[in-house]
Amino acid sequence: MNKPLLSSEQSVDTAILVINCGSSSVKFSLIQPETGHSLLSGLAECLTTPQASIKIKHKLTPSENEQSETSPLAQPYDHQQALTTLVSKLRSLNLVENIIAVGHRVVHGGESYAQPVLINDDVKATIKQLAKLAPLHNPANLIGINACQQAFKDLPQMAIFDTAFHQSMPEKAYLYGVPFSLYREHGIRRYGFHGTSHFFVANQAAKLMGKSLSQCNLISAHLGNGCSVTAIKNGESVDTSLGMTPLEGVMMGTRSGDIDAGIVFHLVEQLGYSINEVDTLLNKKSGLLGVSQLSNDCRTLEEAMLDPNHPQSAQAKLALTVFCYRIAKSIASFSASLTTLDGLIFTGGIGENSSWVRTQIIKQLSLLNFSVCEQANQTARFGTNGNISTADARPCWVIATNEEWVIAQQSAQLLSK
Repeated sequence: MNKPLLSSEQSVDTAILVINCGSSSVKFSLIQPETGHSLLSGLAECLTTPQASIKIKHKLTPSENEQSETSPLAQPYDHQQALTTLVSKLRSLNLVENIIAVGHRVVHGGESYAQPVLINDDVKATIKQLAKLAPLHNPANLIGINACQQAFKDLPQMAIFDTAFHQSMPEKAYLYGVPFSLYREHGIRRYGFHGTSHFFVANQAAKLMGKSLSQCNLISAHLGNGCSVTAIKNGESVDTSLGMTPLEGVMMGTRSGDIDAGIVFHLVEQLGYSINEVDTLLNKKSGLLGVSQLSNDCRTLEEAMLDPNHPQSAQAKLALTVFCYRIAKSIASFSASLTTLDGLIFTGGIGENSSWVRTQIIKQLSLLNFSVCEQANQTARFGTNGNISTADARPCWVIATNEEWVIAQQSAQLLSK
């Protein structure tokens, strides 16, 4: 039986366990939804392989020094055993009683879910059905849900969907120029991802402006190994760069982003690629990695670019130049979705930490009245938020994202209802 729903008498010490389950990993965080303070976090990775390990960090109060431990794991070590190890650690720290729910990141909710939902058998069946739209992600998310239901039998489990924030997009934004029957019968349309991240940073920007989110018109650029740009009108997503899958849109770490669809036919018919090889090429061997022929890591490429003696210096610069241009072009194109624009947001690992990338993008957006203040830009790194525009330009904020806190907040809100 589930615990009672959240009540006004419950202590601020209550926490939500947030789970982000991949095919061979479990990322977790125990978060106080009111403050965003993470009591415990960690990652179990390389599951079911000899390299399986789990790293757990905990900081029970904001003033306490963070403690960390990494342990190799005996074989066979799967998701269920990773969560069993997590439960043991939570018990040893006397944290189990603080947990009021488990919030799961689920990548694809299709058109079925525009809000967080309490997980039951019907919800699990729908997530499984939607795996055809996210075959690498939804099955892994279900593994995490099933494992948590075994490990935390008495706790309500919530699903928070990456696609939910983008369900406010109008038809003109989400429909493709293909026969309408493909949408009506098979759900082929743009769905978008990174929704929790775009929602979080948009809320933070609203606070910086002293407005409610419903009054804000923004463009948000989530830049990491996966990248997406979203137009936000009156606080709602009205267009986004990622499509039916996370392959569409701007160039990314290993994904190509937008290409001429005819290239796929050319690769298969003229160059002898199999469909699986094309899939691997576009998802895992393209983007920054493919163009640079060096790495998908922006930091590695910036180091190579700035070292004239590096054998891949020119290629690294080319990859980063294409990357920044594609993002700037996407940002500029989304001005068509808005009638006013309050500002631009950079977030994600690259967006938050690469001052060079931000400068190159902003330099190509002068038509939208963006201009970078290099002093502010250099200091906005490693979680330091702020406006990096010059005084006479449109605001451009660097805002550290916190998707786990969104999941914790929305899980707690769902409980309170």
